[in-house]
Amino acid sequence: MRPNIVYLHSHDTGRYVQPMGHSVPTPNLQRLAEQGVLFRQAFCAAPTCAPSRAALLTGQSAHSSGMLGLAHRGFALTDYAQHLVTSLNATGYRTILAGMQHVAAGEDGPEVIGYDEELEHENIQAKTVSTAAEAFLNGQPTEPFFLDVGYQETHLRYPDVTVEASRYIRTPDPLPDTPEIRRMTAGYHESARRMDEGHGRVLDALERNGLADNTLVICTTDHGLAYPGMKCNLTDHGMGVFLIMRGPGGFDGGKVCDGLVSQIDIFPTLCDLLQIDKPLWLQGTSLMPLVSGEAEEVNGHVFSEVTFHAAYEPQRAVRSRRWKYIRRFDDEKTTPVRPNCDESAAKDVWLAHGWADRAVAQEQLYDLVFDPNETRNLISADGKAVDAESEVAAEDLRMHLHRWMDETDDPLLEGPVPAPSGARINDKDGQSPGQEPKVAP
Repeated sequence: MRPNIVYLHSHDTGRYVQPMGHSVPTPNLQRLAEQGVLFRQAFCAAPTCAPSRAALLTGQSAHSSGMLGLAHRGFALTDYAQHLVTSLNATGYRTILAGMQHVAAGEDGPEVIGYDEELEHENIQAKTVSTAAEAFLNGQPTEPFFLDVGYQETHLRYPDVTVEASRYIRTPDPLPDTPEIRRMTAGYHESARRMDEGHGRVLDALERNGLADNTLVICTTDHGLAYPGMKCNLTDHGMGVFLIMRGPGGFDGGKVCDGLVSQIDIFPTLCDLLQIDKPLWLQGTSLMPLVSGEAEEVNGHVFSEVTFHAAYEPQRAVRSRRWKYIRRFDDEKTTPVRPNCDESAAKDVWLAHGWADRAVAQEQLYDLVFDPNETRNLISADGKAVDAESEVAAEDLRMHLHRWMDETDDPLLEGPVPAPSGARINDKDGQSPGQEPKVAP
């Protein structure tokens, strides 16, 4: 009998969970990692909500799938038959959605995607959604199923916490240690705890109902935390994600994989595990050689992108084990696109210290061995690298990025990308994503 699949996903969590070494209260994720496989070098294909999820669930870049921006703002897949659900339905799986999916907008979104069933729940908070998923599992389904379980956590706004709760909190690496950001981060910790509690409820239900041994659990998030310099950014703070998989096929034993992994690799991995044909549109690589120990790497490079979030901010990135190259494609905008950063205490701190006027380089190169936080750009304003080694790396990554964009028919190669008619887009010179957007003609 083919294994069941449970896809657990959160919102804006990045790598800030206990199995990745952070003092965040996520014991159920820690237990899952100790039982399964933790991919420590996993990346999303787009550090913005709907494009990231679309890439994972179609096995291709966001621009190839058509999801160049946010589903609830007017963007959509070019072909919803490319969603993983369609392939699973065709092979006898029953597909069930619990909670958020963020790939098709509106109440009929799950039907557009093709889920067989949407579970009832009052909201998309972890407690409510995981309780609905638990009830489904308590029914001890006998046919193979794909259960998609998505929460609002850990998206802003975080739960209110006391000042005392923030006394001993470490702020995320790109942010300064200030009282405001510590308190915000304490709120993130509480949101992550609630997320983890929900995951635990689903995992316990699998065990209790005798389903765990024949269920592949895929647990991840869409992209980095909703702090400035993280979500919607192509540094590892934005595109780095946690990824844990547990179940049959070698996803067990508390293994840790350090190979470069993209979330677009999950779809082809499932095809290998389930022994079904790979759709022609897949761009990822199966992770099975990593899991079996046959290979230490399956990707020489991984790629990520932003085109639209609240506002237009076209940029692309390629990452190798050592180097990261980021190219921005809007020569007119050389300062931060503030509407693409969610409102928060951390954003207020940055704005108070002049963030809005700081220059953003059109080309960026980082040496991830000596500069893992990506703070020292090795390409100067004239496009030259600071030394011979960096120049070789820059030329190599420029070539890889252009080849990838060409092979995947990236619309940016033809010039600025227009939003689809009716899409709601903020002014890139605005302040907040909450400001009234313009409607694309």
